[in-house]
Amino acid sequence: MDFEKKHQEDLQRLRGFRLLDDDFMTKVFEDIQCAELLLRIILNDEGIHVLEVHSQRGIKNLQGRSVRLDILAIDSHGRVFNVEVQRSDKGAGAKRARYNSALIDANVTEPGDLYEALNETFVIFITENDVMKADLPIYHIDRVVKETGKLFKDEAHIIYVNSQIKDETKLGRLMHDFSCTNAKDMHNKVLADRVRYFKEDERGVAIMCREMEIMRNLAHEEGVEIGIKKGRMLQLIKQVCAKMQKFSSAEEIANDLVEQDVPLIQKIMDVAPNFGPDYNVDAIYKALNL
Repeated sequence: MDFEKKHQEDLQRLRGFRLLDDDFMTKVFEDIQCAELLLRIILNDEGIHVLEVHSQRGIKNLQGRSVRLDILAIDSHGRVFNVEVQRSDKGAGAKRARYNSALIDANVTEPGDLYEALNETFVIFITENDVMKADLPIYHIDRVVKETGKLFKDEAHIIYVNSQIKDETKLGRLMHDFSCTNAKDMHNKVLADRVRYFKEDERGVAIMCREMEIMRNLAHEEGVEIGIKKGRMLQLIKQVCAKMQKFSSAEEIANDLVEQDVPLIQKIMDVAPNFGPDYNVDAIYKALNL
């Protein structure tokens, strides 16, 4: 694509950005003042003082799926906040919130740390739609002891913010700002100034254009990596289906394939018979829902 044409497309895309667009939101809220304002309003706590904030922070999981967090912030009390914006209901599922929370716990601890020293964590999803379907502006999720109704107090919190409600409360006005494409229409000056910088200031626009190029390259690299992983998985499914004629247990197949994941092989063996006798590899892969 011609460079000038691509640049003009980037400028057009930038003009349409809202804080509900994660590429834009992550740049705005990597600023400590903006992150602090966001957290103070959502948690209704003016005492929050953010010490550090990171955008697009990758968290590795050597045994499973890694994640890239939109915003990761730490305050003066050592509390850890992960803020995600989600325009798709599917991307804001309960198990994704649980997974983010678990990976944060695993990555903020050091060998030998006491369990009681675990940081208090908040996983916050700001959603374009009301994913909880209760017409409320905010939803707080904490573990509860069913038999007593008392909080479990593990200090792992999940919060969903419904951006559909834009009333005159602080939270409602913040959600109004999340839907604005123009800084002049925003209520919160700190956010408006930051949005104006990236949309109207020459230096800010240049930063955003570079960021969009980086995100394009990253998306391409991740797409290639996903393709490679899928190819390996399809090959494994094919091998397992072939060896099911000879072996009856996942352990036997794993030993024959050398150093394969026994639980994964068992999962393939559980699903594959539904697609026999031809064993459609693509259909099995889809059914595994990996």
